[in-house]
Amino acid sequence: MIYLLIVSILWAFSFGLIKGNLVSIDSNFVSFARLFISFLVFLPFLRMKNLNRKIIYNLIFIGAMQYGIMYITYIYSFQFLKAYEVVLFTIFTPVYVVLINDLIMKKLHTNFYITALLSLAGAAIVVWHEISSTNLIIGFMLMQISNLSFAFGQVYYKKLMIKHSEIKDKNIYSFLFLGGFLLAFVFSLFTTDYSLITLNKTEIYTLLYLGAVASGIGFFLWNYGAKLTNIGSLAIFNNLKIPLGILVSVIFFSEEVNIWNLLIGGLLVTIALLINEYQIKKHLSQTKRI
Repeated sequence: MIYLLIVSILWAFSFGLIKGNLVSIDSNFVSFARLFISFLVFLPFLRMKNLNRKIIYNLIFIGAMQYGIMYITYIYSFQFLKAYEVVLFTIFTPVYVVLINDLIMKKLHTNFYITALLSLAGAAIVVWHEISSTNLIIGFMLMQISNLSFAFGQVYYKKLMIKHSEIKDKNIYSFLFLGGFLLAFVFSLFTTDYSLITLNKTEIYTLLYLGAVASGIGFFLWNYGAKLTNIGSLAIFNNLKIPLGILVSVIFFSEEVNIWNLLIGGLLVTIALLINEYQIKKHLSQTKRI
């Protein structure tokens, strides 16, 4: 769980950097560039031993879903939604994490839904604002595709790597970024005029940080943490990054926010996490006694 907390804090700084330094660059190019940098960071660690074609294809597919489709639909949703509406519509991810896990496992985990919904309520309080976009349905659907893609990638990666415990995560992770950047590159061909791309030093440094650290190390630690964490906690952490992100924006980027909403919403998300951990420990204790 510590890995998920570290990444949540790490990602909290990314929102301000993107907003401040990369708004003038085509969004699909930004997605492609940062995922390509992530791919290069993990390429030296690639090891093909114990890998068959099925595993490789699965890893590339996970990357295309969790990073490629997630980024493309997330960024495109800004064409139809205001920024706060985009953030608001990310709060459904915990429910999708639990739902996808239950579909794969063919088993219902009622307690996980309760804590996931509690974290959803907390995140909603933090980012709630009057909804006013005219193309709300299109934007909402794009964000749910993004949420589902990111949730699916986490859960499927967790199941795949637990099944193949002999494989080290760092030795195969470049395949995920390969799937992500290839898909983002295809989309950028339709939206980016590469002949006009010019980057100043600030933009280059920002892309390098986002690609190597926020996306590269961040996504790796997130999925590695997902593998070690129960599904309930994983689901909740998908919303914990929202109050953390807003808190960082207030402290370091001087943005205004409703402090009471932040405190109450953040508290609800934290309570959801504590309840989930209590239930997991209680279940393990009862299992040991049996």
